[in-house]
Amino acid sequence: MIPFNVPPYLGGEDAHVLDAIHGHKICGDGPFTKRCHAALEAMTGAHKALLTTSGSSALELAAILCDVGPGDEVVMPSFTFSSTANAFALRGATVVFADIDPATMNLDPACVREAITPRTRVIVPVHYAGVCCDMDAIGALAREHGLLVVEDAAQAVDAERDGKAAGTFGDIGCFSFHETKNFSMGEGGALLLNDPRLVERAEIVREKGTDRSRFYRGQVDKYTWVDIGSSILPSEINAAYLLPQLENHGRITDWRMARWNQYDEGFADLKTAGRLELPVISEGCRHNAHMYYIKCADLAERTALTAFLKERGIVAVFHYIPLHSAAAGLRYGRFSGEDRYTTRESERLLRLPMYYGLTQEDTATVIDQVHAFYD
Repeated sequence: MIPFNVPPYLGGEDAHVLDAIHGHKICGDGPFTKRCHAALEAMTGAHKALLTTSGSSALELAAILCDVGPGDEVVMPSFTFSSTANAFALRGATVVFADIDPATMNLDPACVREAITPRTRVIVPVHYAGVCCDMDAIGALAREHGLLVVEDAAQAVDAERDGKAAGTFGDIGCFSFHETKNFSMGEGGALLLNDPRLVERAEIVREKGTDRSRFYRGQVDKYTWVDIGSSILPSEINAAYLLPQLENHGRITDWRMARWNQYDEGFADLKTAGRLELPVISEGCRHNAHMYYIKCADLAERTALTAFLKERGIVAVFHYIPLHSAAAGLRYGRFSGEDRYTTRESERLLRLPMYYGLTQEDTATVIDQVHAFYD
């Protein structure tokens, strides 16, 4: 069996977790959390990083910081996970879905422009597969219309565009450290704050709406409830597991890139023959090999290939069902313009096994079996 994913493990996680346990500090914002914050800030250049309980909670915190509410609109792709939309729907905003660029599966800036109305408050680009969106174009739109930008960079930790880290182009960036991501703490995420004016409120919302962080720093003599908020701090045990991966992020990324390149070279002949479409990496992007996907001719072919691989012990999976076609998407949002590519491309895309520890031999087996299907 070649699984689709295995959570990352470098070997130093055990000792860190034991240190957290025996240090008698396992709730949030202890020494391991602080070291993770420092590692993320060093990795990305963000003004401030804050660990969260999930990528979803990072997005929900971002939505609160954006002060969106009923009557406001937020533009995002339909080809994304429900958490991207939930974060803003929970505040009462209307989600406006825009079409994607079929080459990268990322938001098409031209479609974003068409989706903007006088009620638009936020643009939420999603960096699919660790390949950054066209942030120059999206940033220009945001400045032109006075909008905030929240990057859903859940899949893009340790990715860059034009030398700038994913999650640092907009006002706020959101990471995920779920077990399916390149770097994992089981369940977890992070918020990157690129506008210093947002930091104090972010700390308050993250700490159940209290100013406890200021109290611990000696800035106030007692802490109290000052704003809406929730419990968004992960435990020290989670942070301890994550820390070695952040401090050795290059080791993980290099391993994944080697397997990604092996796939890309192994399927070049099928691409040339017109049998498959392969990922497109935008100019200026340094992606993080979060996933390797192929595009079949259509849904029927993808279904047959998935079954063929499963029979041979290889787990390959499709990805998002477009949100605008889901029951909640119809209730809380709308699609702007024509769905030219979102549904069509989502029905063709198939993700292949990709994880730290995937061997060269297993990757070769996957390549051979895909060839066998097309032969």
